[in-house]
Amino acid sequence: MKIFSLKNISQKKLRGLFSRPAIESEKVFEIVKPIIADVKKNGLKAALKYAKKYNGFDRADITVSKKEIEQAEKLLDRESKKAILTAFKNIEKFHTQQYPKSYSIETMPGINCSREFRAIENVGLYIPGGTAVLPSTMLMLGIPARIAGCKRVAALSPTKKEINPAVLFAAKICGVDEFYKIGGAQGVALMAYGDKSIQKVDKIFGPGNQYVTAAKSLISMDTQGCAIDMPAGPSELLIIADAKANPSYVASDLLSQAEHGADSQVILLTTSEKLITQVQAEIKKQKSYLLRKNIIDGALSNSFVLIVNSIEEAIELSNRYAPEHLILNISNAEKYKKKIVNAGSVFLGSYSAESIGDYASGTNHSLPTYGYAKTFGGISVESFMKTITFQNVNKIGFENIASTVIKMASLEKLDAHANAIKVRMKNGN
Repeated sequence: MKIFSLKNISQKKLRGLFSRPAIESEKVFEIVKPIIADVKKNGLKAALKYAKKYNGFDRADITVSKKEIEQAEKLLDRESKKAILTAFKNIEKFHTQQYPKSYSIETMPGINCSREFRAIENVGLYIPGGTAVLPSTMLMLGIPARIAGCKRVAALSPTKKEINPAVLFAAKICGVDEFYKIGGAQGVALMAYGDKSIQKVDKIFGPGNQYVTAAKSLISMDTQGCAIDMPAGPSELLIIADAKANPSYVASDLLSQAEHGADSQVILLTTSEKLITQVQAEIKKQKSYLLRKNIIDGALSNSFVLIVNSIEEAIELSNRYAPEHLILNISNAEKYKKKIVNAGSVFLGSYSAESIGDYASGTNHSLPTYGYAKTFGGISVESFMKTITFQNVNKIGFENIASTVIKMASLEKLDAHANAIKVRMKNGN
């Protein structure tokens, strides 16, 4: 990781530092567009063609059977199941509190307005299946979907042969209705447009590589497609650390996020030059026994350390960057909570490892990346719901508001709107 100091860096250089690794979106879109068009037109047949080409999947049936799900539970050892169930309970406990409340209010005598929540009926959950097995993502998406009350929850994940047993066990305890052995742009398209044997979904959730992300963007812009959870980019982490931070903890957190992908980005902002030297030594030491060294090296090449003058200055820079994950490894971290404006998920104190949030603390790990934390929050129960507003106007309410509506309509020169009121005024008696 390269080291910089705010004392001798230009504003232009600083903006460049906080720029995310570039995504070659045009090139990716050129690859993904014909796949989506083919699947949209030819359904499962086309999707299977690309599943074989990109994942080596050469079967005709992509449906995970009930027998496979039951067998998956038997294949898992006791400790693995215990860990998944513990994570499940914590995530469920936290997300249950998110269930939104409807409300009703009389805005003026005789006019009652209300807002109610309804679950999205059909949802698709994308579970990545590339270089890492992610039962945690199944929990993070499946649990809020069920709490919201979605009628049909379909999951999909790319594979060459079978879905990992840990993912299937997580799907079972989440109550997933359907699971399909397909991923990539072809899987996203199949869920978005459906097929004679597979019903389309109304919204797709979940992270994926650049091809999955591109596919989600494209289908969300098609009127025949479906909605998506949020735009996404590579994983990222920003750590703010003071002189009292344990360098081994800081290094371990940087490495844990760097192993997500070579296009990930990890950033350290600190007031201590001594800490930087110690963290660098720890990164070298810890990386030596980690399995995904090549991926980590790729991510570290996109990353940097910046020496700042104060914690407040670091937080200001962090808010500008809007990281997916933010760790405050500083003294009295709680007192800085109100200063955090833009971040997907925040970890307070030296023991709040980012890994805990990724797996089992209870908060959701499906978070906005690439600066979208400025406008999006992470996945929640509300993400799987929509709102409907109602208004009930009686005769007294109508008489109270009629002149206001007529005047507003005349200001906008929409006389048919005004007419709808005048007709009632004439026939009201």
